[in-house]
Amino acid sequence: MRKLFTVLAVCFAISTSASAQDKAIGLRLGGGSANGGEFSYQKDLSTANRLEADLGFWGDSNYSGVALTGIYQWVWDLEELGEGFKWYAGPGVGLRMFDGLGLGIHGQIGIEYTLAEVPLQFSLDARPGWYVGGHDGFGYGAALGIRYKF
Repeated sequence: MRKLFTVLAVCFAISTSASAQDKAIGLRLGGGSANGGEFSYQKDLSTANRLEADLGFWGDSNYSGVALTGIYQWVWDLEELGEGFKWYAGPGVGLRMFDGLGLGIHGQIGIEYTLAEVPLQFSLDARPGWYVGGHDGFGYGAALGIRYKF
């Protein structure tokens, strides 16, 4: 009886974790005056919202820096385009070390597609923001994201 219970518990755990896919990790490759390339992590809070945390590095001959950004996103289905398409938007905050320490507020809006047969997510989004300290001012960037969902 214990063996049967153990086998059923393991099967339940595997099936639950395989279908949940409530996290994603990958890259967000951007341009503009925002954070450049970023390591990206998403955690679903429900089917309608999630948190995204990004760690970005960028640099050129004049400037280099690192940034940590957190975004709260509302997520909506785009069934008109087909299964797997969604769009999202939300506010966020950022911490940037670029010519000093800066604090910022952000907004983000984008569209994503998750493949049905492979747990890969592709996204395209825009993230404007305003920083105070460490190179003050308005920044804007668009990015292509590629994440593995698990």
